[in-house]
Amino acid sequence: VNTQVLDKISQQGGKPASSPAEAAEDASYVITMLPSNDHVRQAYGGENGIISSSKFKDGCLCIDSSTIDPMVSREVNEMVTARGGRFVDAPVSGGVGGAEAGTLTFMVGGTESNFTKSHNVLNDMGANIVHCGDVGTGEVAKLCNNMVLAISMLGVSEAMNLGEKLGMDPKVLAGIMNTSTARCWSSDTYNPTPGVIEGVPSSRDYEGGFGSALMLKDLGLATDAAKSVAAPVPMGAASQSFYQLMVANGLGAKDFSVAYQFLKGKK
Repeated sequence: VNTQVLDKISQQGGKPASSPAEAAEDASYVITMLPSNDHVRQAYGGENGIISSSKFKDGCLCIDSSTIDPMVSREVNEMVTARGGRFVDAPVSGGVGGAEAGTLTFMVGGTESNFTKSHNVLNDMGANIVHCGDVGTGEVAKLCNNMVLAISMLGVSEAMNLGEKLGMDPKVLAGIMNTSTARCWSSDTYNPTPGVIEGVPSSRDYEGGFGSALMLKDLGLATDAAKSVAAPVPMGAASQSFYQLMVANGLGAKDFSVAYQFLKGKK
């Protein structure tokens, strides 16, 4: 338990808890967002996990916004429903800025009735709440989205680095790309080149964004899922290898757009 975070919760009027089980006591809704498959399994089914409490409320809707293996979401759904609860997977997209502005996209997997109930809560945090299908499909959508995001960020980073080396002003090049066929979120909203867009990680030494290690984790989940259904993902696999190299060079904590600096030979 991170006591510093609990102190912040107390300062803002929240009630801290010493375990997931205590936090979930008599709750109508539980929201989790954790880094990995094992963290989610432990938070729900482990010792002092959410469903271990004798005060776990029948009908409690558990909303897991972690980015994990879709099969793990289905596994946790079975745990929760066996205890009389309800479950949806609801990973998010939109970055730190979207979280601060309350404009996140939530990709929700679950029954129609559970989706409707989750909408009442998620609508306070996001602007786009999408029902993707049954449990696990929210994770499928998120993994596909993040695979495209990684690929596009590497493409934009390569192009911006090439243009600069060939004598192009980065702002001019980005402006052209953002009004032409190369336009994408990685360029027009989250450009990896310092000085092109204010307020994004590239303007603050790649701090405070979505870590490269987390992107590598998501790419691993995506490529593993692809193998399980024999879906070829050559660009996804290439991106995974590139981010693995970045993390091995000590850039795991930096925002994933630091790919631009890595291509320039800087760390």
